[in-house]
Amino acid sequence: MTTIEEATRASAVEHRQVWDLPVRVFHWALVVAIMGAFVTNRLGVSYFKYHVWCGYAVIVLVLFRIVWGFVGTRHAQFWNFVRSPAATLKYAVGLLRGRPARYAGHNPLGAWMVVTLLAALATEATLGLFGNDEIFNLGPLAGYVSKDLSLQLTSIHRRLFYWIIGAIAMHILAVIAHHAFEQGHLVRAMITGRKPRHSVEEADSIASSRTWLAALLTIALAGGLAWLVTHAPTPADDGLY
Repeated sequence: MTTIEEATRASAVEHRQVWDLPVRVFHWALVVAIMGAFVTNRLGVSYFKYHVWCGYAVIVLVLFRIVWGFVGTRHAQFWNFVRSPAATLKYAVGLLRGRPARYAGHNPLGAWMVVTLLAALATEATLGLFGNDEIFNLGPLAGYVSKDLSLQLTSIHRRLFYWIIGAIAMHILAVIAHHAFEQGHLVRAMITGRKPRHSVEEADSIASSRTWLAALLTIALAGGLAWLVTHAPTPADDGLY
């Protein structure tokens, strides 16, 4: 047996699977899409097309994660990790006292961060579809609204982005704090999908990622968005566009 094979087998014995492959791909693909949207926006109007494509990616990814939150594997499902405000407060108090409850998947604070980011990103990307930079470019769905409304939605789109950056910064700080106080390797777990056996009960581990279902959902969602965009009306020529 080679050294790599031995290491892989040892890891499988010492760890249990928690995060499925679709959740892990979603997470890192979303990071890339958000960074791409930021960079292409900063590069100017010449990169608007690429900015829009990044927005498409965000929409498909967020929609996928929402659907996966109902039909995905155990720890991807909302019912399994979104807790009540009282339970979240109790967890936060335990965390501050140095005695946080352990969860195989998201802890209550992390769960609400997930929900908040999904809602904010869905809103941000959707608003961008109706955008208008008042120079050369329009969002693919700008034809559904008047120019005044398009400009209002664009303004909200711009302002909301800074709130999202703040939420992402909080998320990163929370991951760092989790590593410092709980000695948990969240980043590693989101890459490998595995957590140490001592932190995951055998009944909480997952046996399959159901990747085939995730692939079908992604194709269906991307196809639906493509149909919506390609069938959108052309903005009225009112002399303002």
